[in-house]
Amino acid sequence: MGINDPSDASANLQIGPTDAGMVRIYVAADGGIEVPMDFEPEEAEEIAEEIRAAAQSVRAGARKKPR
Repeated sequence: MGINDPSDASANLQIGPTDAGMVRIYVAADGGIEVPMDFEPEEAEEIAEEIRAAAQSVRAGARKKPR
């Protein structure tokens, strides 16, 4: 499965600081799947920048499409 493949899967996403000074992205999906991912603050900021850039790209593409 890739970024552009449609999916009916659902998951819950939580993001927050840990007691150890890390930023945790926690994903819980159907079937009892839990994926905790810890990042240094600098890494978390890089991820946030990538998300912002992707959102900006989508917005720019939406403006170019005829309505």
